[in-house]
Amino acid sequence: MATAPLYPVRVEAELAPHLSRWLWLVKWFLAIPHYICLVFLWLAFVVLTVVAFFGILFTGRYPRGIFDFNAGVLRWSWRVAYYTYGALATDEYPPFSLGPEPGYPTTLEIEYPEDLRRGLPLIGWWLAGIPHYLIAGIFAGGGWFAWSWGAHWSLETRGGGVIGLAVLVAAILLLVKGTYPHGLFDFVLGLNRWVLRVSAYAALMTRDYPPFRLDAGGHEPGAVM
Repeated sequence: MATAPLYPVRVEAELAPHLSRWLWLVKWFLAIPHYICLVFLWLAFVVLTVVAFFGILFTGRYPRGIFDFNAGVLRWSWRVAYYTYGALATDEYPPFSLGPEPGYPTTLEIEYPEDLRRGLPLIGWWLAGIPHYLIAGIFAGGGWFAWSWGAHWSLETRGGGVIGLAVLVAAILLLVKGTYPHGLFDFVLGLNRWVLRVSAYAALMTRDYPPFRLDAGGHEPGAVM
């Protein structure tokens, strides 16, 4: 059976076998140092994305240093979201790092695009992306729209959305039964994977249009395990 080709934005994750029933109640407090760091990182992300916009427009290339930094911000944000209310799938405290951190229960990798269309910032970024931005907004909540149109955003400032509702169900099940159903985890990861793909596309970090496909589960379709 044919497998789906790997998208340049790849999310891998493992659901922790044992999760605390109650720790999720205070993770918002425990993650405050990360939130403070992410405020400044995302301000830099927005400014550098504007710089990258003009770099792509005039040279057709995403400045490598800016790409690595921006990928690190997305990576850091995703780890914090995975620990807190974007997934609640681990109790392992996320590292203060822009790097890959392969030992953490989830990873986010974005392939560096060797060549980008010069017109991508003018057409592909906003016009072609509108359908995905609408869907990602439904999945992640209203806060996602602010980021997608250029304001500060992080994976933790979204409000509501399908992901928020699914994670709320997971939190209640953890509190009452002490379990996080694998089927629910797979669904939550699929939603987050979609949003992360669109986020990278919106930040001009890939020329590949995100697929309209919910790839549920902790592992990318077609990935070699």
